[in-house]
Amino acid sequence: MKVQLALVATILALSGCTTMGGGPAGPSARPASTGPAAPETIISALNGGLIGGAVGTGLSDSDRRIALQAEYKALEHTAAGKPVEWQGSRGSGSVTAAQPYRVGSQDCRQYMQTVYAGGQTRSARATACRNPDGSWTPLT
Repeated sequence: MKVQLALVATILALSGCTTMGGGPAGPSARPASTGPAAPETIISALNGGLIGGAVGTGLSDSDRRIALQAEYKALEHTAAGKPVEWQGSRGSGSVTAAQPYRVGSQDCRQYMQTVYAGGQTRSARATACRNPDGSWTPLT
């Protein structure tokens, strides 16, 4: 019963990520193994994603860009629980997204970014919701 109450509370808290209008089919309708690199506007909508925070400390701008593309790929194209690995010049990592769920008319996913750099491992978790234009907005 406590787990069900926690789930309902989480869903209600996330309902603020709902947008108006119907967007394209969510991540559950897309193949997990394909997908070109996302356009710059789609990637920039992630607003730095998890890699823009402390988890990305010490990475080059190029590494952050590669990691941010991995975040997008994990959210948009990859099956739940399957890591999207990335390799940069100063670090490497992986992004794993959970099963998508719907909040209002919007698809959302929890995800985790793990970074290996400078002999350290850092991880961060977040939830992002998909916008009608195909971009993802992390919840703050």
